Amino acid sequence: MSTRKSTKKRTQAVSEKQRRVQRGVEATERAKPAKKAASKKRAVQAGSRRHAENPLPAQHQKKPGKEAALRPEPQFKAPDYAGSGKLEGMVAVITGGDSGIGRAVAVLFAREGANVAIVYLDEHDDAEITQRAVEKEGAECLLISGDVSDPMFCDEAMEKVVERFGHLNILVNNAAFQEHADTLEDLTEEHLDLTIRTNIYGYFHMARAALPYLEKGGSIINTGSETGLFGSPGLLDYSATKGAIHAFTRALASNLVKRGIRVNAVAPGPVWTPLNPADKQAEKVKDFGKSNPMGRPAQPEEVAPAYVFLAAPSCASYISGAVLPVMGGPTG
Repeated sequence: MSTRKSTKKRTQAVSEKQRRVQRGVEATERAKPAKKAASKKRAVQAGSRRHAENPLPAQHQKKPGKEAALRPEPQFKAPDYAGSGKLEGMVAVITGGDSGIGRAVAVLFAREGANVAIVYLDEHDDAEITQRAVEKEGAECLLISGDVSDPMFCDEAMEKVVERFGHLNILVNNAAFQEHADTLEDLTEEHLDLTIRTNIYGYFHMARAALPYLEKGGSIINTGSETGLFGSPGLLDYSATKGAIHAFTRALASNLVKRGIRVNAVAPGPVWTPLNPADKQAEKVKDFGKSNPMGRPAQPEEVAPAYVFLAAPSCASYISGAVLPVMGGPTG
């Protein structure tokens, strides 16, 4: 079997595993009584763009989710953000870069002068939209489909990036699996294993694969979460992995400081991406982000500048081991 067919078979198997876990959770929930709706809270806007307010349209997607099907469409183009060459001549790898936060980061990295490689599972249509958006910024974009929980794939992905662009400067670990479970008893072994392998193993494997190519001045940025700081009762496994990502970030920063490689994390609050309608029931999606201090979820373009800040030596040359909260206000 060719490598390409083998990779396609593996990514299809992971997607099917995600959908199998999703079906199991949904079957468990259908057997439970409905909960009362939360009290209404006024949405708050900030910045020059008007953002989606609650209630959002009720909607649900099969795993791993497609941004093209989201309504309203997530905002990722950041029209008010002007690039200034902060990443000129650099090469960045972004996992989960086909949509959501990853797509918005890819666009801003390109606007700042970097060429970008997008690593994603099998959401090919979304990845191609991201590629076109990056190329519109005048940068090159390489698409690589595969499973980040597979260490061999991670090694192969980095080899492709260096073969294409000649070097590597930035790794953004962003790929994630999220599926809620109301109780610990509802969390199956398959569900727990899939979350840990994607969210933890994937970050370790990609960082390890990148290190032979990252030189002094290089940067690794991990996507954490407010759930890793405060927990979430319906996301026990996801919260645990995000807390582990924060600890991994700090530990790896200490480990790599003598090599001149900085390691940081961004901890977003709720963000309007395919991750959420591919997790929650349609009715619950209407109130996504409602409990946030701003009363709404962030748009991907509101989170992406934090990644530029941490990646750019001109901005963050003295910052390593930080977990930067982008949460729409104090949430603890």
